[in-house]
Amino acid sequence: MTQLKKSAQVVQELIHQKGYDNEVIELPASTRTAQEAANALDCKVDQIAKTIVFKLRNTGEALLVVASGSNRINEKKVSEFIGDQLDKADAIFVKEKTGYVIGGVSPVVKEETLKIIIDKDILQYDEIWAAAGHPKAVFQLTPDQLLTLADGEVIEI
Repeated sequence: MTQLKKSAQVVQELIHQKGYDNEVIELPASTRTAQEAANALDCKVDQIAKTIVFKLRNTGEALLVVASGSNRINEKKVSEFIGDQLDKADAIFVKEKTGYVIGGVSPVVKEETLKIIIDKDILQYDEIWAAAGHPKAVFQLTPDQLLTLADGEVIEI
């Protein structure tokens, strides 16, 4: 078995610490976008749990949104739910707040204070795939596992 990249290994350890045996895999092709991930995994783009990080305007904190791969995030709806405006997060902010690079942001994070919202639509699939800390690293999970591992609030986005 090949050694995982450091950031992917962090995700693997977090998954195991939370009591799951899901295995992180690294693919030869990029999974930076939901479509690239779906192509590499031979699944529907809807089954990709894409992660988008926003910077909250008033607090300066990060918000991690986990959405079904084909869904567009309704920023107005999410802003109303959060009670703060959503601003784009740059690569430095994303890395600083999540520990991961853009394209590899996992819904499994070390930072327990990070606010996470989960798209209700992703919960309809038997199996889904999420990023695992690196643009080529992913892991398969169920919606119930996502709810536990990410510990986020579920809304329609």
